[in-house]
Amino acid sequence: MEIGKLIFEAMNLIGLTYENTQSPEEKELLLTASDALSFITTTGQQYEFEDYREDLKTEGPEMVIATFAAREDAEAWLKNHPKPPHMASVLIADEYNLVVYDRARNFRRLLSHHTIEHHLQEMMQAGLPSPVATFDTREEAKAWFYNQPQKPSQAVIQLGGEPYLMAYHRNIDHLAFHPFSLVGRLKGSKPQP
Repeated sequence: MEIGKLIFEAMNLIGLTYENTQSPEEKELLLTASDALSFITTTGQQYEFEDYREDLKTEGPEMVIATFAAREDAEAWLKNHPKPPHMASVLIADEYNLVVYDRARNFRRLLSHHTIEHHLQEMMQAGLPSPVATFDTREEAKAWFYNQPQKPSQAVIQLGGEPYLMAYHRNIDHLAFHPFSLVGRLKGSKPQP
């Protein structure tokens, strides 16, 4: 179903449920859900929402909204952003950071968080996944990836002798590289091949 029609149908269902709900708390929750869908349509973000829903169906790591080569670049972006996002993820040198913004105090901060480490750990529950390809450099891996007819959301590769997760963030067309050794940050040890 086309995304605009899907949102319209969802709002109708919320409206019907609202009419049959007695609890003021539940009515407020339904109104909030309806307002969120209305916000998506009135701000012209239907396609972004559709892409987000598609991204949720993939096995890849958490979505990010931007990527930066260095922390200084990310700090400058956040400092100069007229309306910073709140609780969105960005990558800084392929490491996950959370954007924290308090509008009332104009407080802006980037916090490192371990979402990718948890994702890698989850992938390793049955042991380290086998790589689909081996490369000496990131440039070779990127060339291989971008020549794939169907770009996967993630692929396990061997890069310079180390296992990596190559993750594709479609919304910003960024290919990130995450070494499985990052799991050691959570456990205090390096994963075994």
